[in-house]
Amino acid sequence: MAELTRFYQTFQPTHYDIFIDINRKTKQFTGKTTITGNAKKQAIAIHQKNLTIASVQADGKAVPFSIDKKADAVRIDLIKAGKVTLTLSYKAPLTDTMMGIYPSYYELNGIKKQIIGTQFETNFARQAFPCVDEPEAKATFDIALKFDEQPGETVLSNMPEIRVEDGVHYFDTTVRMSTYLVAFAFGNLQSRQTTTKSGVKVGVFATKAHKANELDFALDIAKRSIEFYEDFYQTPYPLPHSWQLALPDFSAGAMENWGLVTYREAYLLLDPENTALDMKQLVATVIAHELAHQWFGDLVTMKWWDDLWLNESFANMMEYVAIDALEPDWHIWESFQTSEAPAALQRDATDGVQSVHVQVNNPAEIDALFDGAIVYAKGARMLVMVRALIGDKALRAGLKNYFAAHQFDNATGADLWAALGDSSGVDVGAIMASWLEQPGYPVVTAGIVDGKLTLSQQQFFIGKGQEVGRKWQIPLNSNYDAAPAILTEKSVTLGQYTELRAANAKPLRLNVGNNSHFIVKYDEILLQDILDNSAALDAISQLQILQDLRLLAEGRQISYVAVVPVLLRFANSHSAVVNAALYQVANNLKKFVLPDSAEEKALQAFFDRLSVSQIARLGWTSKPEESNDDQLTRPYVLRAALYAKNAAAIASAHELFEASKGKLAALPAAVRVVVLANEVKNFGSAELFKRLLTEYRESFDASYKADLCAALTSTADKELIAELIKKFEDADTVKPQDLRAWFRGVLANDDGQQAAWDWIRNDWQWLEKTVGGDMEFTTFITVIAGIFRTPERLAEFKEFFEPKLATPGLTREIKMDTKVIESRVELIEEEKNAVNDAVSEFIR
Repeated sequence: MAELTRFYQTFQPTHYDIFIDINRKTKQFTGKTTITGNAKKQAIAIHQKNLTIASVQADGKAVPFSIDKKADAVRIDLIKAGKVTLTLSYKAPLTDTMMGIYPSYYELNGIKKQIIGTQFETNFARQAFPCVDEPEAKATFDIALKFDEQPGETVLSNMPEIRVEDGVHYFDTTVRMSTYLVAFAFGNLQSRQTTTKSGVKVGVFATKAHKANELDFALDIAKRSIEFYEDFYQTPYPLPHSWQLALPDFSAGAMENWGLVTYREAYLLLDPENTALDMKQLVATVIAHELAHQWFGDLVTMKWWDDLWLNESFANMMEYVAIDALEPDWHIWESFQTSEAPAALQRDATDGVQSVHVQVNNPAEIDALFDGAIVYAKGARMLVMVRALIGDKALRAGLKNYFAAHQFDNATGADLWAALGDSSGVDVGAIMASWLEQPGYPVVTAGIVDGKLTLSQQQFFIGKGQEVGRKWQIPLNSNYDAAPAILTEKSVTLGQYTELRAANAKPLRLNVGNNSHFIVKYDEILLQDILDNSAALDAISQLQILQDLRLLAEGRQISYVAVVPVLLRFANSHSAVVNAALYQVANNLKKFVLPDSAEEKALQAFFDRLSVSQIARLGWTSKPEESNDDQLTRPYVLRAALYAKNAAAIASAHELFEASKGKLAALPAAVRVVVLANEVKNFGSAELFKRLLTEYRESFDASYKADLCAALTSTADKELIAELIKKFEDADTVKPQDLRAWFRGVLANDDGQQAAWDWIRNDWQWLEKTVGGDMEFTTFITVIAGIFRTPERLAEFKEFFEPKLATPGLTREIKMDTKVIESRVELIEEEKNAVNDAVSEFIR
């Protein structure tokens, strides 16, 4: 594939007039795009992909042009350089890849319907209209849409509709913006609307397959998020409206198109009467993330894709800042600690991982940049570090100046650091360079050497890693004043340990708050001191002990044996974040046992011991006025009890199922997936399977559908698994956007793994054709690497994927995931006997 050349260097658009006429029946559209701009040379190129271009005119006169498919280009020879108005007429097909302009399918009253939507990030605007499809090429847009319109249909775009003439819908001129943020949609939609304090119209739109009240939660969060950001950023929302649109088919979670944010239905709509708290939190943070982008990403946009983190890392942090302000009782930063932090720490420990800021030129590699654990989670942790260093006052002042200096334009990471540095007086850029430009992160070893307390840093690896002497500027956040605020050297000595311990009257702690992107390895004396006083620690500190010990065990710096007794120490915690960390470690122990072995039975007994008193305390259903922590903890302990084959738990789940047999969707959402999975595993039948699959097809409740997917894929029946595999390529049952969850469910099922693995190898070409243009395509490989654990599976993984190493966009993922499986296989081989012995010790 050709290397990218920046077309903006030779042609700089200032305004687009775009007319598109869409025929849903034929799945074709015709278009006419007029671009006003400045040609730096006589020979220019603009982007197009799969457009059949009939004519090109420059200032009203036909000019020669040619199509360069490899470069996604139409090359144009002008009469002269300078200001020019280009007019291109073309036609093209609608796609079925959820990219470009595409139909979204749904059923209403048994009739198949569709709405048309768009997805132009990263570089798919070129599939809809000729353009310079690069973030830096900002321009204004006039959009006009015509289509085979039916009565009662709604038409949406970035800006308000200003008139309809002869069936053509004309929208107001946009502000200056990037092509990937252009959006429009139409179809038979319902909406709920309101207005912010400052007069911004806010709306939530969805198909009429949903109940009207499913839009209410999103409307409330969207309105309050915009109001919060206007205050926090001290910068007004720059458009007249903010529409939130749920699309039945959507490849990503959501997309921040300016003024018309698009979402997967699961991340916008919810049943206000029966949705678990964690799902409400997820939907709220997704909405807040996309609305954070309206300033950070849309108003000010990265200059090129190598600064993608500028958009995503910041929005990822701000979603938590916003929701923490809007719903303080949720303690949403705890969710950050159980989702973003462990994802970043796990992924970033594999040698070969990308840095947050990474050079990219090949078009296919742009989509590969969207590594959720790095660009989103690690990047957000970096910005959390910055926020902790400079404080909110300086952060807000810096952002206000940043927006003022770069609004409706582009910026780089250096521009952000400069603005925050000016407002805080801290050389933020110098501190953050080590985190932004280098892959990986350090483990800080804290130990007593010759009686002195010593700290040292070294890059942390899970699996084999090449030590190249990287150093970081580490905000230590220690509870001992003797520790430097920022560790810049390889090692530092703090003084006599006994004197420091006596003076501080508490165990040494580093990374208090777990806001900095590193882990700590305490020597035996320091660790035991912390554990002896662990009851006095806050929940995040207890989570951190479990998190760091798990990672150190994965990285072979300590034995997994040392982690086992620590689980029992925290097993009765009332904190959801502690239980999240505890069961992440406990579930990791499953890799050391084989199905139905004596070792697995011992582990099941261990899980029973971990969970039994919690179940007695919490029960299966929520109680009036119970804490959020209890609501969030219950699913962890119930899953543990069912893995333990606890007879009372199995019976209780079955009773709940029987009580709701007539309407399974009405099962309490927080435990519904556990109840359904228990029924499939322990009381399953072909009749039940058929019923749940029918419910999946017919339901419009995304949360319920996810629960049904998890339950169905857990069946032990090989014939039913074969039936499921057949549905993978039936889009009327399993939408391509949901396929990864189904595949993962079957692959993680010991009884289904072979069938799922055979399917993806046999039908890889179909998969690539169906979702290969999706920025999340590589995560199918990540899913496999997260599950495989035997030498045989490692060999098969290599045999299948190594021939694909040269495929642009897949190279890094294949190399990294090979290392992930290799390190797991080695760990299991060397530690399984000792770990299983340690587990057995605690069930006697």
